[in-house]
Amino acid sequence: MPQSVAVVLAAGLGTRMKSNMPKVLHRVAGKPMIQHVINSLRFADVENIILVLGYQAERVESVLGAGFQIVYQKEQLGTGHAVLQALPLLQQYSSGDCLVVCGDTPLLRGQTLKRLREKHNEAGAKATILTALLSDPTGYGRIIKNAQGVEKIVEEKDAAEEEKAVREINTGAYCFSIESLKEKLALLTPANAQGEYYLTDVIKYLVEDGEKVDTLLLTDPNEAMGINNRRQLAEAEVQMRRRILEKLMDQGVTVINPDHTYVEEEVVIGKDTILYPGVILEGKTRIGENCEIGPNTRIVDSIIEDDVVINYSYLFQAKVAKSCTIGPYSYLRPGTVLAEGVKVGDFVEVKNSYIGPGSKVPHLSYVGDSTVGKGVNIGAGTITCNYDGVNKYPTYIGDGAFIGSNTNLVAPITVGEGAYIGAGSTVNKDIPAGALAVARGKQRNIENWKSRAQGTGKEEVREDKNHD
Repeated sequence: MPQSVAVVLAAGLGTRMKSNMPKVLHRVAGKPMIQHVINSLRFADVENIILVLGYQAERVESVLGAGFQIVYQKEQLGTGHAVLQALPLLQQYSSGDCLVVCGDTPLLRGQTLKRLREKHNEAGAKATILTALLSDPTGYGRIIKNAQGVEKIVEEKDAAEEEKAVREINTGAYCFSIESLKEKLALLTPANAQGEYYLTDVIKYLVEDGEKVDTLLLTDPNEAMGINNRRQLAEAEVQMRRRILEKLMDQGVTVINPDHTYVEEEVVIGKDTILYPGVILEGKTRIGENCEIGPNTRIVDSIIEDDVVINYSYLFQAKVAKSCTIGPYSYLRPGTVLAEGVKVGDFVEVKNSYIGPGSKVPHLSYVGDSTVGKGVNIGAGTITCNYDGVNKYPTYIGDGAFIGSNTNLVAPITVGEGAYIGAGSTVNKDIPAGALAVARGKQRNIENWKSRAQGTGKEEVREDKNHD
């Protein structure tokens, strides 16, 4: 196809969103809605994108980053006025096509915009309008046609009663010949009920000149949805997530209940993995094959290899190797790396640590800033005391070590290979390989305690002679 440019209209205040944030930055399936529009344009092979910004323009620019040409619409005087702001930049293009789309239409597919460009160029049209058939077209501009084709687009407030009955509506997306668009933009005037510059008047001028104006009817009218309030934002979220899940299911992923499963667009999942209800997968998460995820598990920007089972847990920027078992109620924080076959059980928190192959942290423990070897067993209630109030310190646990329940490992500390730590110990010195460390107070047994407490017995205290 010929050279292309796109103008994205994203200057509106979005007052009905009742928000301090620019409307186009509200997220749908984890991304700002304008990012979905930009991604669709890239899919349609659009080389150059011009953003028309207004309200909090600098905030939109900082979110989207580089790679765009920016113009500003300081006054909100209609869609035609918005595109007029891009006219100086459009002058650098002498031929090709120009897509004009709205930044608040996140459901608009890249395949649709590609078909719009293709039809426009195949028909040799000066303009091609993306249209939809709606059962209730209230609020939309109507496509008025005659025997020759498109006659005009009439806005709701300017439409006669018979025109309001027309169900084919203007979605606000167009493909123009660049030469024709530049020529007709210069003719726009605010001669309408709103006192605005209508981009649709460009269509009127082309029709009056006898130029070919074509249409492309959407197969899915929902793609045309513009987001103006929180209700529409929620509806777009539902539709976008359903679209993502359907794609995953077609690729061999089992989704037990799509209505209660939330997966963002960039997540990759291998075949035969099962997603249970309540699963939330975000960011650049990668999940392998034959995994069981959920129920009620959230995973963000993490890598999960094959054959992993995770239940009722939260993983954030973690890496999990094959055949691990996680949960219920585990929390894997950034920097966590689990080697193959690791078990992390209920109410365990791991942060910035490596857990070696086959090691187990079954329950009620915290492992932070640690390196744990293979085949290690960490008993319930164990804590790595990695922070002294000022600095963080590491813990090293060698292969095959056994850490008894309710142990406090005061870092920095090294536990040698095959070492043992008795339950209830607080250790702050390195433990040699194969040694047993016991660090707890001597046990005292007070004989006849019950009778003494009731005033009927004599206190006898015995120390455990075998404990030191």
